[in-house]
Amino acid sequence: MKSGADSLPDDPVLLKQMLLLAHGKVAQLQEQVALLRHKLFSPKSERSPEDADSPQLAMFNEAEELLEEPAGGSSEAEAEEVVAPVKRRGKRKPLPANLPRVDVIHELPEYERTCTCGACKQVIGEETSEQLEIIPMQVRVIRHIRKTYACKACETAPVTADKPAQLIEKSLASPSVLAMLLTTKYADGIPLYRFEKMLSRHGIDIPRQTLARWVIQSGEQLQPLLNLMRDQLLGYPVLHCDETRLQVLHEPGRDPTAQSWMWVQSGGPPEKPVVLFDYSTSRAQDVPLHLLEGFSGYLMTDDYAGYNAVAAQTGIERLACWAHARRKFIDAQKVQPKGKIGRADMALNLINKLYGIERDLKEANDSERLVARQQRSQPLLDQLKAWLDKTQPQVAAQNALGKAVNYLASNWSRLVRYVEGGHLPIDNNRAENAIRPFVIGRKNWLFSDTPKGATASAQIYSLIETAKANGQEPYAWLRYILERLPLANSIEDFEALLPWNCPPTNAS
Repeated sequence: MKSGADSLPDDPVLLKQMLLLAHGKVAQLQEQVALLRHKLFSPKSERSPEDADSPQLAMFNEAEELLEEPAGGSSEAEAEEVVAPVKRRGKRKPLPANLPRVDVIHELPEYERTCTCGACKQVIGEETSEQLEIIPMQVRVIRHIRKTYACKACETAPVTADKPAQLIEKSLASPSVLAMLLTTKYADGIPLYRFEKMLSRHGIDIPRQTLARWVIQSGEQLQPLLNLMRDQLLGYPVLHCDETRLQVLHEPGRDPTAQSWMWVQSGGPPEKPVVLFDYSTSRAQDVPLHLLEGFSGYLMTDDYAGYNAVAAQTGIERLACWAHARRKFIDAQKVQPKGKIGRADMALNLINKLYGIERDLKEANDSERLVARQQRSQPLLDQLKAWLDKTQPQVAAQNALGKAVNYLASNWSRLVRYVEGGHLPIDNNRAENAIRPFVIGRKNWLFSDTPKGATASAQIYSLIETAKANGQEPYAWLRYILERLPLANSIEDFEALLPWNCPPTNAS
């Protein structure tokens, strides 16, 4: 048997090619190890060096204590005496004005009201301070007592007073219970078994199977609102899409470990934002084709090929996400030699300038934003495109920089389209932010048991996230609509319950 050295080729050209290939593979593996180390041990922020001092990003610093500069010029002796930094206390925000107030009056005791001169002290003012109080969950039973009437003068059959229509007939669950159940699971990420334990502390025994049934029934009853929300979503010419994994244990004909998907769509007019979730066993292109049927306008997604079919339809223009492109250059920057400026820094510098322009235009209207993008962003895009054309042939496709450059090149035509209109987004962060509560909740409840449960989760997440986007407090809004939903008989009745048509609600 030949040894490793004996197995090497005699041809020096071939040997050199093999060594270069091996060296490239080693470099690629080293980059992967470096990126994994960053993901495991480094902060998850995506900020760039020029954003390091940004006040908007300062809140994400791991170190939360700010050092306060000493007032005035201190001598070296004074500086040496400073042992510990002084904490800068932030200004306390006032408690919300809509919270109910309970006044507790504090007066001087009688013996302190007499002055040393013998006269009685009079009230000349007062000092007020506020303290927050929380009353734990109160549980009570609503008894519906229906009086029965009969005529004593004849044998007419007795008549019993009607009870108001209920969302779930013959159920123990009142609208407040259902609102609390849905809010704790889908807004707060508390699994049903924990809510079951919360109730048990109050002496109430409701098994989680019953709670799960209430969730599913609530979602079915609320479907008319979701239909109206979808109409609103598809009627606006800009729409964001994203998808994430979901495990459903008992899907007919599928292994419990098989991956299902939760699709999210975010859009609607700025004053009537809509967030919709949809459960599917598939990630294929048929799903967005069905979900976005009837949509016409700009579609913002990542570069997943499953959106290609819907984007190819007449009337749909696809946008690409600059945040995704930026992340890939951040990965390339992480594996650069320390202390050296490389090509990734050059690309990030231009991309960060594009985002800086967007921050400057945050309060601008669509017309002003369009003009500014044409005047300020377009020259930067031209500069970045020239850099891209020069750099792409010079980098290896397998390393982090090559992947970032190739991603930018393959998506370029869709990335630059946002400058065509002032109403167009620069990235898909709106969809990613919309899907984040689902991802956080999934870490708690891990999976759905049945397809019906997964569908109900999509329905309730849609309602809660749309309510939040419209400034509604989830519990109060859910209770408001659940109390009125059984009485809705027309489209106008259901439209009145949409988050942007309801009066402002709060949990109090």
